[in-house]
Amino acid sequence: MRAPDFWTSDRAAAKALAVLLSPLGVLYGESVRWRQKRAHPFRPRARVLCVGNLTAGGSGKTPIAIALGRMLATRGKKVFFLTRGYGGQMHGPVQVDPARHMAADVGDEPLLLAAQSPTVVARDRAAGARLADSLGADIIVMDDGFQNFQIAKDVSLVVVDAETGFGNGRLIPAGPLREASAQGLARADGIVLMGDGLPKLPPVNGPILRAGLLPTSPEALSGRTVFAFAGIGRPEKFFRMLRTMGAVVAAAQAFPDHHGFTAPELSALKTAAANTGALLVTTEKDFVRLDPSARTNILPVPVHAVFTDASALTLLLDRLAEAGNVESL
Repeated sequence: MRAPDFWTSDRAAAKALAVLLSPLGVLYGESVRWRQKRAHPFRPRARVLCVGNLTAGGSGKTPIAIALGRMLATRGKKVFFLTRGYGGQMHGPVQVDPARHMAADVGDEPLLLAAQSPTVVARDRAAGARLADSLGADIIVMDDGFQNFQIAKDVSLVVVDAETGFGNGRLIPAGPLREASAQGLARADGIVLMGDGLPKLPPVNGPILRAGLLPTSPEALSGRTVFAFAGIGRPEKFFRMLRTMGAVVAAAQAFPDHHGFTAPELSALKTAAANTGALLVTTEKDFVRLDPSARTNILPVPVHAVFTDASALTLLLDRLAEAGNVESL
């Protein structure tokens, strides 16, 4: 799905459409409130850190989850990632095996997570947490799931795209919000502003952290001519990063988030890149969705999240790591 333009547009027609759809948005928001009130969350033995957001589309949750998982691992904790596995066919609970599972099985983001730490995919997040417990997890890092109330969470961080914020401030389908921002942030222990910008925020209980995405190999494309394609929440951010790396972007083609690339599409992209004498590049997330046989002559550009001021985050993670599991409390 590609986010509709009217979610962020100031045009009169866009505002009118948002107003027209707003009653459906109210119902969507109430469904979240209803699930929360009826929930009887499972309390895993492992401590739980949730990395979520309030909006549809990409805000950088997965790179943030990976960065936090690494920080917790350096504290001597056995970290498991837990995710729904959006785009995959398997309902789980199942531990992801990158040597055996494809994106069609478990989704693209779980493959990126599993390259860092053990990862469980489960539509039923409580069942997934039980599996992680049985495998010896000390800390479960949930990639997404802030609006999922099947598990008791110890720390919840909300990732916000600092450039787009909450869009027009309306709920799906009138806007990008999954729930009212004040309602959601009341449950958060902190916010991670991803990228540049300072969106308008309601009162926040915890710290406001800053982070950004950086290329893992910043010099890799300096001076190279590239043909870029991406099927992520905001492809333009990827294209902009390539330019900051010193690449000459001859052409850029955007696809919907989690797009399943067909053989004809990839063939056309490779032909277009060859005709311009450019290197065909894409995001790491898009690359893992490609069939291995189709990855030839396509270069993934990995990124990682970096926190600009980690002092407040350190306190949160220390508290989580020092708490131990439920049985030891």
